[in-house]
Amino acid sequence: MTFHIHIQGIVQGVGFRPYVFRLAEAFLLRACPDFSGGSVNNAADGVHIELNANETTAYDFYKKLLENAPILSKITHSSIEKIENKFFEKGFKIIHSDNGKKANLLLTPDFSLCVDCKKELKNPQNQRFEYPFITCTNCGPRYSIIKKLPYDRENTMMDTFKMCPTCETEYNDVRDRRFYSQTNSCITDGVTLQIDGVTSSHPVNKIISAINNGKIIAIKGIGGYLLMCDATNEIAIKTLRERKHRPTKPFAVMYPTIEMLENDVILRDIEREALQSPEAPIVLLNLKNEVQSGIKTKLIAPKLNQIGAILPYTPLFELILSKINKPLIATSGNISGSPIIFKDEKAEEYLSEIADLIVSNNREIVVPQDDSVIKFSYFKEKKIVIRRSRGYAPTYLKTVPPLVAVARIAPPKSVLALGAMMKSTFSWAHEGNIYVSQYLGDLESYETQESFEHTLNHFLQLFNDKPQHIITDKHPDYFSTQLGERLAKEWDIPLSKVQHHKAHFTAVMAENGILEEKEPILGIIWDGTGLGDDGNIWGGEFFKYHENSFLRAYYFDYFPLILGDKMPKEPRISALSLAHDVMGSEDILNKKFTNTEGVLYRKLLKQEGVLQTSSVGRLFDGVASLLGLGDKMSYEGEAAMLLEDLALSFFKKYGLDFNESYISEGSSYYRVPTKTLIQNIVFDIKNGTSRNNREGINRDLIAAKFHISLVKIIQKVAKNVGCKKLAFSGGVFQNSLLVDLIIHHLDKDFELFFHQQLSPNDECVSFGQLFLNEK
Repeated sequence: MTFHIHIQGIVQGVGFRPYVFRLAEAFLLRACPDFSGGSVNNAADGVHIELNANETTAYDFYKKLLENAPILSKITHSSIEKIENKFFEKGFKIIHSDNGKKANLLLTPDFSLCVDCKKELKNPQNQRFEYPFITCTNCGPRYSIIKKLPYDRENTMMDTFKMCPTCETEYNDVRDRRFYSQTNSCITDGVTLQIDGVTSSHPVNKIISAINNGKIIAIKGIGGYLLMCDATNEIAIKTLRERKHRPTKPFAVMYPTIEMLENDVILRDIEREALQSPEAPIVLLNLKNEVQSGIKTKLIAPKLNQIGAILPYTPLFELILSKINKPLIATSGNISGSPIIFKDEKAEEYLSEIADLIVSNNREIVVPQDDSVIKFSYFKEKKIVIRRSRGYAPTYLKTVPPLVAVARIAPPKSVLALGAMMKSTFSWAHEGNIYVSQYLGDLESYETQESFEHTLNHFLQLFNDKPQHIITDKHPDYFSTQLGERLAKEWDIPLSKVQHHKAHFTAVMAENGILEEKEPILGIIWDGTGLGDDGNIWGGEFFKYHENSFLRAYYFDYFPLILGDKMPKEPRISALSLAHDVMGSEDILNKKFTNTEGVLYRKLLKQEGVLQTSSVGRLFDGVASLLGLGDKMSYEGEAAMLLEDLALSFFKKYGLDFNESYISEGSSYYRVPTKTLIQNIVFDIKNGTSRNNREGINRDLIAAKFHISLVKIIQKVAKNVGCKKLAFSGGVFQNSLLVDLIIHHLDKDFELFFHQQLSPNDECVSFGQLFLNEK
């Protein structure tokens, strides 16, 4: 009898075929005399296995196959069925991939350097000693180099590198770790490094010498170029900030070893595991009072008590870091406001103005990717994704029934959602799978728009298909909205537009599999901006979701939104908008503006028809400015981070049980009283606060009370609308302290739902759009 086994998920580029082959050799050929032959192959819809055996043998093999699948694989669907009898020669074979079927599989992300390759890299007796592009079936680039499906060497950017006899032998040896490793290469036949366009001897030593001399180096990584310099060299860091026009935004730091990192930061097991995982993200970590490595923390992450740390995830980075033996700045190689540069000619054109040396290689990158960024909350160790990119994207592993809600826009099987303007991504529901692209940046610059379209076109090419339905945000001026309108017209397919914050809410519900819950769910959706159904800018929303319908149950009282894009960059403007008519605020606000500015801005606030906002993101900015944390910022979210950091310092001293709030227990309201909240904060600033006999203004106490007030507001609204299930989304919930406080104070009385694989910021909007169908 002939049986067919079909495996779907992340099963290509993870050593699945070699695994099947070895299992067949060990289990079928040796243990089962009735086995008469079979094969395994990659196809555009997964891995296919056929074998001749009796039914018991076939099902035993199928069971063992699933129980011990390769660690990097993720099986989402599997099946076994009896088919028409086939003849196989005795034995089991890996056969050439089948390109004839329609693409229907999850894309494999890029993986960091594995332990075995790291050992070989440093072994002088090994043929790949100090080879900067060593890989095997367990590590190396995948998504960033694939041109088409299925995942085979000829379909990747490795197709131009012909394997030498030694590599060829490894590739065909079932006992070798590089058996059927599509990226297999070595010093003889592999990828080469160039410095400023010239192949040179001992390139790593030249890189290290330049860094030790205070130089800035642009190095081509897996998803694009990184800018690197000595993290202990004050002049080098200042030079990088000046050349990159990045005055205060934190830099990531790459450490040679986890042990050296642990001397500088408080490192917990969950963070250690993430840093050393195959995904190898940047992890935000709290600094110790004294750092031993000598890194210049005040220049690396100004005013913050944390850094973003990462370990070497490519062989080249491992070679450089292990030899130089000190931490290096590792920040995206781009011009401010533009996407990461991944093409060599672009690096030469743009990065030569920043970097003293440009280190490239002759393996092309197909799609760009930044490093992923995650953090774990200080008290509850809750994982929060800040940026989802290399290592995680583009596949989304479903935690919900297959497209339960997308079925609402049936009959299309293929739905493309184009997301928002800031923190852009696109999502594609295709043949029962969901793909969420890597973080693609803010779609304000032409370069980012180009990158967005390039990545989207690459997806369409990979799957050789087009969507049957497009969904965009309702904001008419978003590039993603305009692109959706153009594509829908070009392809003659339906277009839907959905409200920004409802997409946020639906995203977190879909991630947690609660879209079909019979009980009502309260969505707490707080962010910076998003066009509301009433034409104002929402951002402090409470939606009640019940029986597939949304009710905007509560929202923060509106305050004026003035000066457009200037407002998020200058928290003082939010402070003025929030507190201009609050008693006692004059002295605080007048110091922040020139006389001319003060007169002009106050006129704008009083103009008839001025745009209004309920944004909690701008509320954080305003409170931070009132507390003197900064009036002009160099990047969005900086003021909120400083406010969180200030409040965290208080809770570290006094614990999460602290319960003082600016919202009175007995107050009743139909909208959240934004002005009352600000009035009480201004009162504390003007009149001083004291705790433990300390006189004067305790900014950390005020920041803590502000955070507790937000928790109290959530609690009151949830009780008023009668919801026990609470779901949270929006960029504000990147604030890990706020998440900790919500869990600590509300978990006993409510069921709480947060994002799991996706970021709460606007990266998740495209995913949420898949599950909505507003007109």
